[in-house]
Amino acid sequence: MATKVSIDQMASAIMDGLKEYADLATDDLKAAVKKTGNEVRKQIQSTAPKASGKYSKSWSVKTTKESSNGMEVTVYSRNRYQLAHLLEFGHAKRGGGRVAARPHIAAAEQAGIESFEQAIERSLRNG
Repeated sequence: MATKVSIDQMASAIMDGLKEYADLATDDLKAAVKKTGNEVRKQIQSTAPKASGKYSKSWSVKTTKESSNGMEVTVYSRNRYQLAHLLEFGHAKRGGGRVAARPHIAAAEQAGIESFEQAIERSLRNG
């Protein structure tokens, strides 16, 4: 839709258009962050070691920062956080030897990064 403006009003008309675009892009960004956080949580839950199932069920997502132009979410283990590092990287046994690593967080993180980048590119292209 074309809008006629005088030369004097051109700068404000351009700024209004840019603000509108920024608001739409920010909404898409926040939606992509929430969606990606939930995807990472689900992937960690599905690939986590399941001796009793409590560890894999303990994963959750929370919003840690949110401003008018950005958002940050954290994927974390609610009550089994002590096990995350030990399972991901392995650890030494008390009597000697090592417990093998069972990587499940790093793969989900990498997949989340790629998914997030694709979602942002898709939303900015499609408007």
